[in-house]
Parts: sequence; C-alpha cells; structure tokens
Amino acid sequence: MTLARTRSVSLVGVDGFVVDVEAAITSGVPGLHLVGLPDTALSEARDRVRAAIFNSGEDWPNRHVTVSLFPASMPKKGATFDLAIAIALLGAAEVVPPRSCAEMVLIGELGLDGRVRPAQGVLPAVLAAANRGFRTVVVPRANAEEAELVPGTKVVPASTLRGLLCLLRDEPPPFEEEEEDSPTPPKGFGLRQQDIPPDLDLADVRGQAEARRALEISAAGGHHLFFAGPPGCGKTMLAERLPTLMPPLEPEVALEVTAIHSVAGTLRPGQPLITQPPFYAPHHTASRASMVGGGSGRVLQPGAVSLAHRGILFLDEAPEFIAGTLDALRQPLEEGEVRISRIEGIAHFPARFTLVLAANPCPCAAAKQIDCSCAPGVRRKYASRVSGPLLDRIDLKLELSPASRAELRYDLEFAESSKVVAERVMLARERTMRRLAGTPWRSNSEVPGPELRRRFTPPQEAMHGADEALHRGTLSARGLDRILRVAWTIADLAGHDEPGPDDVGGALTLWSAGRQ
Repeated sequence: MTLARTRSVSLVGVDGFVVDVEAAITSGVPGLHLVGLPDTALSEARDRVRAAIFNSGEDWPNRHVTVSLFPASMPKKGATFDLAIAIALLGAAEVVPPRSCAEMVLIGELGLDGRVRPAQGVLPAVLAAANRGFRTVVVPRANAEEAELVPGTKVVPASTLRGLLCLLRDEPPPFEEEEEDSPTPPKGFGLRQQDIPPDLDLADVRGQAEARRALEISAAGGHHLFFAGPPGCGKTMLAERLPTLMPPLEPEVALEVTAIHSVAGTLRPGQPLITQPPFYAPHHTASRASMVGGGSGRVLQPGAVSLAHRGILFLDEAPEFIAGTLDALRQPLEEGEVRISRIEGIAHFPARFTLVLAANPCPCAAAKQIDCSCAPGVRRKYASRVSGPLLDRIDLKLELSPASRAELRYDLEFAESSKVVAERVMLARERTMRRLAGTPWRSNSEVPGPELRRRFTPPQEAMHGADEALHRGTLSARGLDRILRVAWTIADLAGHDEPGPDDVGGALTLWSAGRQ
C-alpha cells in the first residue's frame, strides 16, 4: 500500500478548520472511494479529479484508491477539495514526491480540462491555515491577491493541475495559453456593495442642521439612526453621506471585512482588500434569509447585516420591509454577530454595523401633512410596522421636516463639508480609543451595558434628566445604556473628559425624538 497526505480547509461561516486529505492505493477493484462526511458536490470530486488528471497528461491508477478526509466527524462542503485530493492521489501513485506536498495546504476546484477554477472563501481559508502554522498555501491564480493579504504565508498561485505537478517535480513549467480567469460569480443573494459616488459631500445637504449633527455623532460613535419625515426632506441624501464622515478601516478590521466578502463571492477583481466602510441598501422586498444570512445550498451565505460589517446598513422605506425581516435585526444589533444553526452545526458571521432607518410618516407619503389622505388609525398602524423593541435599539431618532427658505439661504454660507466633519470624527474616535485602551471595544456603541454602568457612569449631577425619564417610565434600562453611550460620544466630540448635563441631555433628546 502506498500513502500520501495533503491538506485543505473547510469553512463554517467565516471560520475554517484544516482537513487532512489522505490517499491510499491498494489492491482491489479499481475505483475511487471517498470517506469523511463529504457532501454531494464533494462526492462528485471523483469524476472531476479523474478527468482533470487524464487531461493533464497523467495516468489514472488502475487500482483501488481510498481518499479519507479527517476529521471524519466534521462535515465538508463544496468543490474546493479537488486540488488537494488530486495531489494526494498522485502522491500516493508516486507521480509527485509525497514529501513535496505533505506540508502544503491546497485550495481550489478543478475543471475537467485540468484548470484550477476560482473559489469563494479563499481568504478565511488561508487565515485558518496560517493560524494552524502552515506557511505554504496553493490557491487558484484568480484568488492569489486576496490570499497574499495574510502575512507570513507563501502563496503559490496555480492555473492548471499540470503546471502545479511540474512545480512539485522541479520541472520547467509547461507552456500554458493565457486565459483570463473569470471572477467568482457573486453569491450573497444578489446583494452587492452600493457604489457611492466619490463626489458626495455633506455640504450638499441644505438645512437639517440637527440631522447633520446626528450623522456626525453616529460616525464618531457607531450609533444607529432613524430618520422619519415626508418625501424630499433629505433622508436618503443624509444616509448616503454618512460613509464620507467615517475613517478608513484599520488593517485588522479590513481583513475581517474582506474575509466575509470572500465567502460571499463579492470581492471585486483587482481590489482584494476592502479598506472603506461598506454601504449596503437592500430593497424593501428583501427576505429574512437575505438580511441575516443562511440559505439551503452547500455553503451558508452571509446576509446584508454581515456584508455591512463595520460599515452601514441603510433600510429606506423601513415600514415597507416584512416585519419578520426587521425583527431579525434585533439579535445582531445587540450581539454584533449572526448565528445560523443547521443540523451540521452553527455558523458564525460577524455583523457589527451601523443601522440607518428611513421612513415616511404614512403610506400615502404626502409631501405636506395637510395633503395627507390617511386616517389617524392608518398612520399609527403604518408607523407601528417598525416595532417598539427595534426602535428601542436605535440610539438616534429624528423627525425631519422640509428645510425652510431661511435655512436654505443660511446654509449656502455656513454648511460644513464632509472633510471638516470627518476631522472632528477622527479626533473623537482617537479620544474614545485612548479611553477604551486595553479592552476589546473600538467605539462607544460597543461597550456592554454592565461595563458602561460600572466603569463609565457620568457624574450624578449629569444624570438628572435621565433619572427623571426612568422614574416616569419613558426610558427603559436598555434605553439608558444607549443614552450613556451617545453621551460619551457627544463628550468626545466636544473634547470633554466626561459627559456633563448638556451631553446627557442631548443624548436623551436624540434617543426619545421620533418615537411612535
């Protein structure tokens, strides 16, 4: 019996685990037997691998071949094990030296002609391999750029199985026709990152001084926003300019965000690393699965809340969304991640995003209240589509009205640009990071309630207004935590060492405004 071993990676969500791929050639009925809980796509690898080996100019062993995927108790999904299976099999057949591939991790699907096809999830797979101490990873050439984002890893790009065999045998590379690798087709339920025009600027918004201030607070502290108002008052315009106030992603965060998009297949060719906060605006017909992730395919897909991780999720016309879709946002808003349970286990997707909701006051969406044809009961029912528990998780709520002529004239001279506001946001974030140094939190919005009350409680004299609201029952315990977080952000923007009465009062006003 001859034996060879390679490695590959299986993904569950964005978490990967290294799989040992062992091939043994023994006497018996010729054929390939695959063991180790493979799914349907992986079970079909025997046909793809056989054709790829034959079309690469190599002979198929005319003996019994057993391929084992270890650990056997963990499910393996997808076709990205093809390359590892083929090399292990050829190592057992002594077509390549078994030692040359023993410490390699191989990721890639094989075409019937022997080409190595692009794959989804290469970045998190390479991260998992690096965390296990493997330093050499073979990936499809089309995915090489994202794989090279992992420091300390030697990436070997492979275009064809034949070319990889020559490399392992120390032979000159074969002549291969240049063929542009088509990028992996985007999955993720058709969700793509919104293309925000680079010339958008906060100075474009005339009037709405309070709303622009709320955008600044949101960008500085990562706080969720709710805009209610008639059409034309600037709700969408404001939301689209929030990304212009946010700083670029830190390297560690950028890698985390890029890994999610690698799994979803939404990375753009030539731009392997996402450095700007994502902005997603799904249509109001979006399903629950498209919002939080899931699916019934062989690989679970991240939803909009994960694709907007460390960025912005904008839900325009929020009351038009299915109630179950909106309520599914509660858990990721609280915990910053999505857990998708399946019979094989639980997949985790990060989902720490800034939520921006926009809503008209009634179904008819009249530009002026006097033109509204909706009965009071209809208006209340429409507003209640955004549930109280969801609103309780929104930090900043504003009711907008169309800007007056006086506001428009005033703003022509005094409207601040995104660049000016972004500089204040950056300074506020730096103050926050100094205060939170040594903790796992990056912004005020991430500090858990118990820690917030234990370590970051403002002076008692600053809490008078919030205490009265608690006594009246107009403020919940969760609402108090959110007010404290916003108060710290307002204090950071103002350069205060701790929130004062005005900071807490401003946070209370922004939390309670716009509540149905």
